[in-house]
Amino acid sequence: MKLLINGTPHELPAHATLADAVAHLGIAPPFAAAINLQFVPNTQYHQTPLHQADRIDLIAPVTGG
Repeated sequence: MKLLINGTPHELPAHATLADAVAHLGIAPPFAAAINLQFVPNTQYHQTPLHQADRIDLIAPVTGG
């Protein structure tokens, strides 16, 4: 299936989950994840299915002053 991860097109297998998308991108914690602007708790990544054309945002915290 085709979807956007952080605004960039990616293709993942059918029945992929949010955990698969995180692994695909190789992002390391800490970060927050949202699908179509809805944040998903990290305990739900493996149970959250993705759908064609979903928009996934993986957001790392910014530190500094």
